Amino acid sequence: MTTRFNPYLAFRDSAREAMEFYRSVFGGELTVSTFGDMHDWDDPSENAKVMHSMLTTDRGFVLMASDTPQGTDYTPGTNFSLSLSGDDESVLRGWWDALTADGRVDMPLERAPWGDLFGMCTDRFGVSWMVSIGDQQG
Repeated sequence: MTTRFNPYLAFRDSAREAMEFYRSVFGGELTVSTFGDMHDWDDPSENAKVMHSMLTTDRGFVLMASDTPQGTDYTPGTNFSLSLSGDDESVLRGWWDALTADGRVDMPLERAPWGDLFGMCTDRFGVSWMVSIGDQQG
């Protein structure tokens, strides 16, 4: 069973451009899924925006990013989260429980459209976290 720890960046309409830039800097393989690809968004004007992207470098670095939908708060300087993902459900649920204790659940840990269990929280120190449990590692 594996787990991954990496930064997750949020952008307002420039995630694809930013991730292509980071690929030019660090190299590696970039995958991008849009809101339209995932059929998970009610606003067709947002279909081309990045729902999830992942850059995996030859040196083992992983950077993830997405576009922040209109109507959702976006504040540069606070536009990142730390992501925990993997297939070891007991470990990841334990981390989720510890991070949400005295913190805030922003999105409950439940089944997401792509099949993984996914949740978002803010710990008691104000740090934003994403937890994804499933076979899909990105």
